[in-house]
Amino acid sequence: MPAPAELRVGLAGVPEGADLELTVRLEAVTEGVLVTATAQAPVTGECARCLEPLAQQVEVSCQELFGYAPGVDADADGYALDGDLLDLEPALRDALVLALPLAPLCRDDCPGLCVECGVQLAKAGPEHSHGPVIDPRWAGLQKTELAQYETETDRQARGGQDLN
Repeated sequence: MPAPAELRVGLAGVPEGADLELTVRLEAVTEGVLVTATAQAPVTGECARCLEPLAQQVEVSCQELFGYAPGVDADADGYALDGDLLDLEPALRDALVLALPLAPLCRDDCPGLCVECGVQLAKAGPEHSHGPVIDPRWAGLQKTELAQYETETDRQARGGQDLN
């Protein structure tokens, strides 16, 4: 079955027209038709940390009662049969959208992007650094006499560079 349009949430979604694998069981019950379905769908999007494209699979199961007439079930959000027709798309859409990841990751340990320059930290490696960052609100203190009383630890943290 091709995927319907607009199966998307945040950074991930099921591409329109993608093949969905469905396993459906229909059971006649007193109130209507009980539908038990399992769907597998491809999910595409981008990683929430590094913005790299990703492709995953999602599997979702749902069980819904389709009443013979609207209002048969006390649940106002239920589904109803349209004569002899059963439209599974709304129930399937609800289940698939709820199963989509809100913040998909390309891998569980994705380090993301550098906050300073935007390079991907996975590609930059552990040696990627921009040196110590001095808050601009406190930069004026570097010009005072107090700056000469720095400790050896402060000097090592700056990599031995002078403040002047």
